[in-house]
Amino acid sequence: MNKKKIILTTLTIVLLFVLITIAYLLFNRVVLKGSLENTLLPFAEKNKNTVFSINKVTFFSSCDAKNKTATTSNFTIENLYQYTDMAFFINTPNTEKNLENTFKQVYIDNIQYEQTPSLGEPKLYYKNINNFAKSDIYEENLVNDKLEFEITSEDEADLNKPTLYNNLANPIVLSYVNSNIKNDYTLTDTTKPITYDGSLLKSCNVLLNNVACKFSFDVYITNNLDQEFKTTVYIDLPLETEEKSIYDGNVTLNQNTNFIFYRYK
Repeated sequence: MNKKKIILTTLTIVLLFVLITIAYLLFNRVVLKGSLENTLLPFAEKNKNTVFSINKVTFFSSCDAKNKTATTSNFTIENLYQYTDMAFFINTPNTEKNLENTFKQVYIDNIQYEQTPSLGEPKLYYKNINNFAKSDIYEENLVNDKLEFEITSEDEADLNKPTLYNNLANPIVLSYVNSNIKNDYTLTDTTKPITYDGSLLKSCNVLLNNVACKFSFDVYITNNLDQEFKTTVYIDLPLETEEKSIYDGNVTLNQNTNFIFYRYK
């Protein structure tokens, strides 16, 4: 009888443990479901319609250098640098501007390099759209960590500093610059004229995969309803297309994209 009681007691304890475990798991499932619903449903409600997106990016990639010495038999350059200008066009589906689809605040943050070039020193700059595709570099426009834009509605704005029209009239323009790819490099073939463009990479025996780069950054928007949006932009620098490469002088590319801003607040 004692043996039967021990077995019965053991089975009862095991059964009770199983029931408690099942009840605990069911309770956690209900709590988790409720938590997810409380989190996801408001997020889905906020993002049922797209307010802002980046559907097109225009790229221009080329090179430049500073000459150091030149003789009849050779030519020495310093600071061979490759640059890619990028124009990001922020769109809104509603062509009629209102408080929801106009800017109150815009900034860029969290610049992350997924692939860095094996030659050179990559940096990111703000650029005046009027200087797009020009090789000029302005150190005062260097982006260190965060880039905040001044928002304006004035007809004539100073685009030499980071500025966006509140009605989305101008794109975000950035310039990626990879400097010091080659320094004190001597070109001995002086039979051909030196062209200050992407062909310098070929003349200086720089392989494209040595200057390839991939990076990303976050763009934050606050509209005039104080709603906050964010998207992450991923960039794979275009150094060649099906038609040509930067070795031919430059590469221009209009790329269709689908960077959707989601509202998080």
